Amino acid sequence: MLLPQRVTLVDVGPRDGLQNESQPVDTSHKVALVHQLQAAGLREIEVTSFVSPKWVPQMADNAAVMAGIARPAGVRHSVLTPNLKGLEAALPSRPDEIVVFAAATEAFSQRNINCSIEESFERFRPVVAEAHRHGIKVRGAISCAVGCPYQGDVSADEVERVVRLMKEAGVDHCGVADTIGVGTPRKVQAAMERALKHYPVAEVSGHFHDTYGQALANVYACLEVGIHTFDASVGGLGGCPYAKGATGNVATEDVLYMLNGLGIETGIDIERLVDAAAGISRALGRPVSSRVGKALLARRERAAA
Repeated sequence: MLLPQRVTLVDVGPRDGLQNESQPVDTSHKVALVHQLQAAGLREIEVTSFVSPKWVPQMADNAAVMAGIARPAGVRHSVLTPNLKGLEAALPSRPDEIVVFAAATEAFSQRNINCSIEESFERFRPVVAEAHRHGIKVRGAISCAVGCPYQGDVSADEVERVVRLMKEAGVDHCGVADTIGVGTPRKVQAAMERALKHYPVAEVSGHFHDTYGQALANVYACLEVGIHTFDASVGGLGGCPYAKGATGNVATEDVLYMLNGLGIETGIDIERLVDAAAGISRALGRPVSSRVGKALLARRERAAA
């Protein structure tokens, strides 16, 4: 089976990775992380979110972070804007892309944002229209696409319903997310196949958490059906506040190590990426948690001894 020759990795560490940290992370550390990711070769970075600081206090410095980062040509900087108020706040910072989201299940939608799936689309349809008016691409994310902490299993039909709503709302890109990390390869492929019925392969991506240790297997399963864009988080940062016990996003360096082994191009330097993981881990006061990060840092220590 032919796999893609090149893969795009979207590092969501600065936003999805840091948003649930209980202790405030200094703006300078967030800016430094974005710069290290750019230096490593990342060309797609989810920088911050424009949401109420009441709900996500870690992102209260969103405008300062966007103002502080260098914006080299060829790098796309995205921000999460779940409603029109968020988009209006984000526009002065000139994001290259905005992210909106909807859940695959009514149960998660109600628990997460206190509304139905259809009501969530009513909220962000004007966001999509306004973003397009400003020439900004819109990326959509479908939460809990293969498993829900409240409902349990999620069917491919439920996923396709939301994919259709995304398409009808004018969303440019459809991301399929295993928010709580319960997915397995065939189930993930089934969800992806539904997305591919409505979006071209270049506009479908995967987002996997590693709760059950299946994230890399799920990435590989997506490669088998042609998907070549994936979210990942440097150092494996992040979790989901609405999915108790869910571990972080799959680590960017873990995915990269696998892709390198498959001979798939990414344009990312794994050593510099591990530097970024080490840098943000130091800022958070803990060791790097990703397997590849640990292994490469240990190898450096042995070489230096």
